[in-house]
Amino acid sequence: MTETTARSVSHFDAGGTPDTGYGTKAYRKYILGILLTVYIFNFIDRTIINILTEPIKESFGVEDWQMGLLGGPAFAILYTFVGIPIARFSEKHHRVWIIAGSIALWSLMTALCGFATSFIALFIFRIGVSIGEAGCSPPANSIIADYFVPAERSTAVSVYALGIPLGGMVAYVFGGYVVGNLDGPILGALFNSWNWTWAANALDWQNIEGWRVAFVVVGIPGIIVAMIVKMTIKEPPRGYTDPPEMQGREQVGFREVLKILSEKPAYWHVTIGVTIASFVNYGVGQFFVSFLIRTHEMSIFDASVKIAMALAIMAAIGTYMSGFLADKYAERFPKALAFIPMFALLGVIPMHVTGYLAESLWLAVPLMMVGQMLLYTYLCPLYAVPSGVVDSRMRATAVAVTLFIVNLLGYGLGPPLIGGLSTILNATFLSGIDPSLTLETCKASDLAAAAQTACSSANADGLQWSMILFKCLYLWAVFHFYMASRTIQRDMGR
Repeated sequence: MTETTARSVSHFDAGGTPDTGYGTKAYRKYILGILLTVYIFNFIDRTIINILTEPIKESFGVEDWQMGLLGGPAFAILYTFVGIPIARFSEKHHRVWIIAGSIALWSLMTALCGFATSFIALFIFRIGVSIGEAGCSPPANSIIADYFVPAERSTAVSVYALGIPLGGMVAYVFGGYVVGNLDGPILGALFNSWNWTWAANALDWQNIEGWRVAFVVVGIPGIIVAMIVKMTIKEPPRGYTDPPEMQGREQVGFREVLKILSEKPAYWHVTIGVTIASFVNYGVGQFFVSFLIRTHEMSIFDASVKIAMALAIMAAIGTYMSGFLADKYAERFPKALAFIPMFALLGVIPMHVTGYLAESLWLAVPLMMVGQMLLYTYLCPLYAVPSGVVDSRMRATAVAVTLFIVNLLGYGLGPPLIGGLSTILNATFLSGIDPSLTLETCKASDLAAAAQTACSSANADGLQWSMILFKCLYLWAVFHFYMASRTIQRDMGR
């Protein structure tokens, strides 16, 4: 069957035209909703570790730098290296099946994190989560580009990118609730009250911490999502909505994709800008709940549900608005995909730095909310630009190359480096308060009241100033978005 015939048959089966998009308008909305749901689960399972940092740290007796390794390299290394082979595979094979299988794998690995008996075991299961999640975004963005016409793609990918803040929000709310209200003893008593003796006797519930329950509870529903994806998403013809001049029948080699990307300066500047923003965002995000607990003496539940949820809502607004505005004003302001995050990140720095320094939450939270809305405008170009500078034969690969760079350097280095900086500053502040105290002596359970106060103060100050220093790096990202604005109109063919 020729490509033209395939496109005609698919048009007949699903409705729509290459000028309006694959499938009916209602079905396209459904597809976008399902892919958004997938990405929400992707980020729930990815970021749940951020909420559980303090209890995991206490359970295994580790430091911030080790938790940084768990939140960064444990996930980022294989996620980035596996992503490109999966993307190349999805350029030729059924993308829906790849996404469904990936969801099932990362959901299973997330649930297994709750059964980890050591820090090393938890590290290995997190690697398993990363391998599964590597098969999500490249084929998903390729599918979105085939369902939606170019004039609607920035909005469509910004809706998909809402999975990042919304997934974080659900993880914060749900994870915080589970840790605060649902642990092993409570579950054991619940099973006994229901006369479920088989469940009550299955595990030693009295010694199961709430963070373990949280991993299992957020992991299992992903299996259902995988089944829905497999049964309800139709595989669209590749390049269905592309202009005729962008259609191509021959597969493109990986080197040729890199060659084409190398000729698009805007792509590389956007990628570098997004990488820097992600480096800061992932690093700070890993310890944000810990910051609220240490600096403002909040519980995990209050920090996750009341504060982090508010910030996630504002992040979702910023994510959607960046794509919507980029599409709406594309003709009048063709450089909007670069200018929006450039100006927004300039505003983030004073908002977040002042918010982190404020002693009152009534002052800190509004500032951080505005900053969070501005910050997440960088997510739209993360997906829109790689998909926009190449044709249908290369989109999954272009997105995978971008995610390789962003996650290897941003996710892989952000959490461990801010964790290491926090540990160094913690020790520095501690020696300034009392030279006889060390990080090891602060772990003792029989410390005097004055020593406990000193340890807590240094622990809070070290993390607080690490986050503030990291936020200043957004200036570097601003420079690259400015450089991208100089050629983005030409590179994206607008």
